[in-house]
Amino acid sequence: MEKEKHITILGVLHIVRGSLVLLVGLIAFTFFVGIGSITGDTTAMGVLGLIGLIAVTFLGVLGIPSILAGIGLLKRQEWGRILALVVGFLSLIDFPIGTALGIYTILILLDDTIRPAFSDRTRVQPITVPQAPMA
Repeated sequence: MEKEKHITILGVLHIVRGSLVLLVGLIAFTFFVGIGSITGDTTAMGVLGLIGLIAVTFLGVLGIPSILAGIGLLKRQEWGRILALVVGFLSLIDFPIGTALGIYTILILLDDTIRPAFSDRTRVQPITVPQAPMA
């Protein structure tokens, strides 16, 4: 399989993983807020709502960089490659799926033959303003 296909697969996998993490966070938030509402106790609603908010925030912090890395990989941006490597290294501790994705990410994106596929398109091109002809 050629390297370009591996980059596309990695991009999709990072987007899917990040989306699933965000979905779990939203489900956890809904669960805790729902349990708090069922009790009818204002203290329980406040505490469980706070726990749900902390859960969705924590999982958002984990999921959003993975989604951004996937988008960057699909657009073949150098920042996406670097972010995917960081996410890949951090996901090594998330056994077993995160570990597999992390190893796959590291093996593909640290290969020297993959670098030409990424270009630094973040550089700003100078704007030239046409001058009006002098009469």
